[in-house]
Amino acid sequence: MIAGLYRPGTSAVHRTRASAKLVALAVFGTVLLSLPSLWPGLIGIGLVGLGYVVARLPARSAFAQIRPALFVLAILFLAQLWLEGLAPAAILVLRFAALILAAGLVTLTTRAADMVAAIERLLAPLSHLGIDAGKVSLAISLAIRFIPAVAAVVEEVREAQIARGRSSSTLALAVPVIVRLLKMADAVAEAIDARS
Repeated sequence: MIAGLYRPGTSAVHRTRASAKLVALAVFGTVLLSLPSLWPGLIGIGLVGLGYVVARLPARSAFAQIRPALFVLAILFLAQLWLEGLAPAAILVLRFAALILAAGLVTLTTRAADMVAAIERLLAPLSHLGIDAGKVSLAISLAIRFIPAVAAVVEEVREAQIARGRSSSTLALAVPVIVRLLKMADAVAEAIDARS
């Protein structure tokens, strides 16, 4: 039902342990968001681009990760441009673009099962606080898997409406997308219940 994002490969990025990639992603995001200038965003984009090259992933794979977020990034840029100015708007968009591309790189080079196991291991020390590492890792993995699924559903509905000659209003797009996503969520919930 939900196509996997993992792209098999033998690169150094593919061979790196899932837990190391997740920790690196968290550190990358923390550093990127804590430095208040344009250079960290530019360097972050460059490092992530280098990661795609090392992983031997084509440029279209990187673009496929950022494409669903382009509309949101444009709105954020315009809002920040109006409220704060050009430099803060550029910094914000570069940071989010770098984070989206970095998360995409991790997802493209890590099997979902390895990611879930790594999240469970990383959260295991928090079990004494009442945190169920298994449930949290399942929720995170489902969220990761649903991002491309939502983008695919929106694209399918938009293409179907264009083929029927319907208008491209937000409401006309939102209603069928929400209905399909609710059906998808029900199917996933039934599968989880069946597997206990």
